[in-house]
Amino acid sequence: MKKYIAEAIGTCVLVTLGCGTAMLVGCDSTNGSGYLLTALAFGLVIVGMAYSIGNISGCHINPAVSLGVLIKGGISAKEFVGYVISQCIGALAGSGLLALIFFLGDVKDQTGGLGSNGLAGVNDNPWAGLIVEIVLTFIFVLTILGVTSEKFKHGSFAGLIIGLTLTLVHIFGIGLTGTSVNPARSLGPAVVSAIMGNIDGMMSLWVFILGPFIGSVLAAFTYKGLEKAN
Repeated sequence: MKKYIAEAIGTCVLVTLGCGTAMLVGCDSTNGSGYLLTALAFGLVIVGMAYSIGNISGCHINPAVSLGVLIKGGISAKEFVGYVISQCIGALAGSGLLALIFFLGDVKDQTGGLGSNGLAGVNDNPWAGLIVEIVLTFIFVLTILGVTSEKFKHGSFAGLIIGLTLTLVHIFGIGLTGTSVNPARSLGPAVVSAIMGNIDGMMSLWVFILGPFIGSVLAAFTYKGLEKAN
């Protein structure tokens, strides 16, 4: 149970600080600093959480990561379900917290949807968005499996490497899809935003659930194949 609580807390922090930063600074194509600040926020949360809850739950805070770890044999199917439920609860809690803060503080949400992902950067083409999410999640999960491998351990640097990789994929992907690579991170803002009357995030939500899961599966089987060949 402790690891599930840790996953809920970690995902809540990720959504609160990552999506919250995006809401404050905006992520439109004319605001390059907003891209970088948002990317750094997501990446730095991973670094912080990796060194705080990593020893408890592994700091997945992402259903796609948990799926990759499941395929690699790091957790059981029962644990996977528990992780995903906890991560979704954490994402919803983080989105609810953002809605409360921005509503009570009368702060403008520069993203218009609690940091929800969207397809504006790919001209609302869901298939282009799906490809972006598959590719970025593949890179992210492949990195995680590599740096946490028992065979090729990178020790205390793993959290930093993972955080920097998440920053990198955000820098590329924010202008295209807002960068999800995390179904829970996309679900929370979309659902809470819909409850508040903005259903835009729900329209393309399937892209940000399916894409990361496909990317994770491809990364896990790719890594297993490369590890065996070594």
